[in-house]
Amino acid sequence: MSDPLSRWNFLPAIAAVDEILPCCGSRVWAERMAARRPMPQEESVLAASDEIWRSLKESDWLEAFRSHPRIGESQAANVAQPLSAAWSKQEQRKVAQADESLKSALADGNREYERRFERIFIVCATGKCPAEILGILRHRLQNDEHTELQEAAEQQRQITQIRLRKWLRG
Repeated sequence: MSDPLSRWNFLPAIAAVDEILPCCGSRVWAERMAARRPMPQEESVLAASDEIWRSLKESDWLEAFRSHPRIGESQAANVAQPLSAAWSKQEQRKVAQADESLKSALADGNREYERRFERIFIVCATGKCPAEILGILRHRLQNDEHTELQEAAEQQRQITQIRLRKWLRG
């Protein structure tokens, strides 16, 4: 068991929720994760996260989405927790280094996505170059509402898994 997991298993419930919340951004998810403690190993944390995420309501998913900045921006519209903001910056570092025309195209795509779906575009940006993200954005603009919500939720699930692994490493 990692040191962060060992410590988290014994925190008071409210502190445990607050500590794990940056990994996802949904308070209900964080509360349910904390309620599952103690968790003996990393694999149990990751499995519980997926199970809980898939059981959440759409409103909980949307709360998690709002904890992210737009692709190409450094801060979420609602002030993200410092750890979440730092992770977002790290996840989007390739976008921050993109040329201005690509950044502009991403900004235009973000605006179009928000007009169409009334939420920000969520993509697991880790390991993806800006052109790849733009291609994904353009492709997903063709989705219907239900398909896109499911895709956004899957992207958030992937982001959460990556962040949980970072958190567990301390």
